[in-house]
Amino acid sequence: MARRANYGFEKRQREIKKQKKKEAKAEKKRLMREAATAAANPDELTAETDGDPGSVEDEAEKDDEEELD
Repeated sequence: MARRANYGFEKRQREIKKQKKKEAKAEKKRLMREAATAAANPDELTAETDGDPGSVEDEAEKDDEEELD
């Protein structure tokens, strides 16, 4: 007796491939938008990254101190 093809598996594999392709396309578009935005407004990106990295920890310490009082 001949074996039946597993159509459910094949369909799921096609769906996974399609979803990965869609995600890759969305990521590519997102990167292109970010690059265009960075080229148009270079000052905004540097202002976001120039922040004090310890500021989050400082805020957490202030919250802890307030809770203790």
